[in-house]
Amino acid sequence: MTKPAGSPAISVVVITLNEESNIARCLESVQWSDDIIVIDSGSSDATCNIARNLGAKVIHNDWPGFGKQKQFASTQARHDWVLSLDADEWLTEILSNELVKLIASPPRHHVYKIRRRHYFMGRLLRHGIAYPDDVLRLYNRKYADWNDNPVHESIQHSGETGFITGDILHESAPTLGRYIEKLNRYTEIQANERFAKDQHVGLMHLLLLPFWQFLRGYLFKLGFLDGIPGLVHNIIAALNTFLRYAKLRELHILEERK
Repeated sequence: MTKPAGSPAISVVVITLNEESNIARCLESVQWSDDIIVIDSGSSDATCNIARNLGAKVIHNDWPGFGKQKQFASTQARHDWVLSLDADEWLTEILSNELVKLIASPPRHHVYKIRRRHYFMGRLLRHGIAYPDDVLRLYNRKYADWNDNPVHESIQHSGETGFITGDILHESAPTLGRYIEKLNRYTEIQANERFAKDQHVGLMHLLLLPFWQFLRGYLFKLGFLDGIPGLVHNIIAALNTFLRYAKLRELHILEERK
């Protein structure tokens, strides 16, 4: 990727744990930044060495949950403008150049959404629940903070949200097996989070919501146009909903048996 002209005052922060297969692609796409920070929670592979070789400052922080880890990362940034990426994400050249122009403007808003596009089973998905997927990733930390959610964290802020042209590209897992493993971990975290809030489960959660998730993505949002990967992706999205509530129901059953 060609390095865009100028050096925007944007810190790039990435949280990691054993991301040696992803981190280089991520950091190579943001070499225009003079402040790249990797917050690692204990990688046992080459993640940290790769990051350092690409100019990142690596800081260890024990895992407190996604929201808290990203908020900690934000506090370590040198600039007030922060671009938060996951290790399995990388920027297009168009987006990099737009970021340079935006910061030079100066920005009209305190937070900005960016369109994210997903690779799944070797294909760039263009329909269904996968696209468009607008995520808030660029923010001025003086006006925005991450919430404490252990998973599906988000940025809290007031005021209007801007939008940047260009894409963040995302490949959650290189294989379907790894994708399912990640789904299993996330649904367990989500179930425990809902259990702590005393949320209960009925047949609607186990039957209707998964079915609606598939119907919405595959038919109404044209996921079928993405072929077999689109079919599989939307089935797994329905499975994600089902497992989240099935695990939550299991937690209530185990609690009742105590």
